Amino acid sequence: MVELFILFIVSFVAATISGVAGFGGAMILLPFLNYLVGIKSAVPILTIAQLWGNLSRVFFGRNELQWKPIVFFLVTAIPSSILGSYLFVGTKTDYIKIGIGVFLILLVLYRRLNIKKITLGDKGMLLGGSITGFLSGWAGSAGPLGAAFFLGLELAPAAYVASEAFTALSMHIVKIRVYHQYQLIGEKEFYYGIFMGIAMILGSYVGKKIIEKINRQQFVRLVEMLLILAGIHMIYLAFLN
Repeated sequence: MVELFILFIVSFVAATISGVAGFGGAMILLPFLNYLVGIKSAVPILTIAQLWGNLSRVFFGRNELQWKPIVFFLVTAIPSSILGSYLFVGTKTDYIKIGIGVFLILLVLYRRLNIKKITLGDKGMLLGGSITGFLSGWAGSAGPLGAAFFLGLELAPAAYVASEAFTALSMHIVKIRVYHQYQLIGEKEFYYGIFMGIAMILGSYVGKKIIEKINRQQFVRLVEMLLILAGIHMIYLAFLN
């Protein structure tokens, strides 16, 4: 009972952070779930929970959705996430996580350097979708990577969070289908995911209220700080294993 209460609180906090930054929930929840149920159950449970978290962020920001980059991202993200999900069933992904972590840290450093920035157009979102979808299915979560591509579009905070959440939601639906096919989702995984999902809906609402009160400069700095933390966290977990 105590563990479930802690899981609910952790899920709420993780969803609040995701509701502000567009990512970060998995970084907080996956280690705790891994401790409770093991990694093979943790990833499907987290996927179900994040489905509800992303769905709520899409609903709260539905009027801010940017459909063009969403469509271009998903054109490649969905088939790539299917391929990655099939590979997840029996692969070790430590080197992939190290690569993602290093990329996120370098990306923030690049954004802070006083040099000409690359403008992400339609081709950039196609590339971002293919990379993020594949690694999301394979490594269990690549939310910070997808968020980094959407951050490069220079959208308003609410539009950025809602649009990134829509693409993440689509990939989670695909991954759940594949995990279920391989019998990675049973009653335990389903009920854990729903339980956490309730907390994540509440957290997404709180996150939406927070971004309504901060300016864009503060928002970008917060997201970049979390991208660095996410990168360091991924590298740490890979070496820990």
